Amino acid sequence: MTAVATSVVAPRGRSRDPRGAGRRWRTALCLVAALAVGGCGVPASPPSAAEPVAQPVSASLTAAVRPSATTKPLTGRTIVVDPGHNGKYRKSFNTKKVPAGNGRKKACNSSGTAGKGLSEHAYNWAQAKLLKKELEKRGATVLLTRTNDSGLGPCVDKRAKVANDARADLLISIHADGNYAKKARGFHIIVSKTMAGGSELEKKSKQLAKLVRAELKEHTSMPRSTYIGRGTALSPRSDIATLNLLKRTPGIMMEMGNMRNSKDLKLMKSKAFRKQVAVALADAAEQTLTS
Repeated sequence: MTAVATSVVAPRGRSRDPRGAGRRWRTALCLVAALAVGGCGVPASPPSAAEPVAQPVSASLTAAVRPSATTKPLTGRTIVVDPGHNGKYRKSFNTKKVPAGNGRKKACNSSGTAGKGLSEHAYNWAQAKLLKKELEKRGATVLLTRTNDSGLGPCVDKRAKVANDARADLLISIHADGNYAKKARGFHIIVSKTMAGGSELEKKSKQLAKLVRAELKEHTSMPRSTYIGRGTALSPRSDIATLNLLKRTPGIMMEMGNMRNSKDLKLMKSKAFRKQVAVALADAAEQTLTS
C-alpha cells in the first residue's frame, strides 16, 4: 500500500494549550489513519508460528483454479460409437476375410438380423445417433464408425482402427440380437477376453460393462438376458474383432435386446426407450471417464 503524506496546521487565534492541542492532533492523525489504513487502534499482533498466513492469489491463477460454469464433464474426451453392421449386403464384400485378433480371421461384416418391421442395422444406426447427441451434450468428441445407413462397410477390423487411430477414451458398439428361442429376451453386453491391449484393458472394459448394466436397469425396462450370461448379462468372447483389436481403448459391444422377441422389439421401436438407452450409456461413459 502506498504511504499517504499528511500535513496538519493548527488554526490561528486558538488556544495552544498543550493538552487540548495534543487531543486535536491525535484526532486529526486518527482521521488520516482511518482513511489510509482503515483504523486507529493498537497494532495487531503478528500471527504466531502455528497460524497459517493467507497469501494473495493473482487474478489469472484464480481463474485457472475455479472451474468454468460452462465446463462439461466429457470435455476433451473422444468416444467412438459403432453402429453395428452395414446398411446393405453384398456377398463379395461382406464375406471377405479380415483380421479378427489372435491370429484369426472372420467375415468383413453383414447387415445384421431383423425383427418384424425393423432391421438391426436401422436400429443400430438410430440408437447410435441418439447416443452421439447425448455424449456431445456432455462435451465429448464423438466419432461414428460409419456415416450412413445405406452403404457397405466398414469391416469389423476397420471399426477398431477408428478407435486406435484416434486414441479414443472409449468405444461403444451397438447391436441387437436375433435368437429364435421362445423365451429368449433381454440385453447382454459382450466383452473381449483377448484384447490387443492386454489384461488391464480387458479389466477396464468389464468395469464399463458393469456400469452400463446398472444404468440400463436404472433407466430402462429392458431386462437382463434370459439366455446369455446366466443372469449376469455379461458375455466374454474371443471372436469379436472390433473389441479384440483395441490397443488402449476400453470397449464393449451392446446387444440391446432380442429382435425375435415381441416385447423386446416393441421397446426397440419406441422413441422413449431409445432415448433412455442413450442416457444410460452416456451416464456409464461419464462415470468411467470422470471417476
